[in-house]
Amino acid sequence: MAYAVENALFQWREGEQRVRHANDHERRRLERAADAIVEELRRRLGSRFLIEELAAYYGEGTDWAAELAHQRGMVGTDASYVVDAAFARYAREASDFAGGRARESHARPDAP
Repeated sequence: MAYAVENALFQWREGEQRVRHANDHERRRLERAADAIVEELRRRLGSRFLIEELAAYYGEGTDWAAELAHQRGMVGTDASYVVDAAFARYAREASDFAGGRARESHARPDAP
């Protein structure tokens, strides 16, 4: 069963908000960890994807991303919301992203 897109977007926005509201020093640390996860998402998923595909990938598990966050010094809940913030950032690159929610699309971005 595919991970619900709206639920994923909500969680990702929450993670982004927690990072944004951290104090300056902490926010820089959280942003660096999120950047590393975004780069790994690009490596794993490429540059052409749909929000639904990203949400499904998220639903399959994010242990790999939490581990990457831990390697960057994140612990406990820091790691989980850094992962969510990274997914939120990467979601903006989806071909069907429309300002915070999925745009109606029935074809893959690489379909003719």
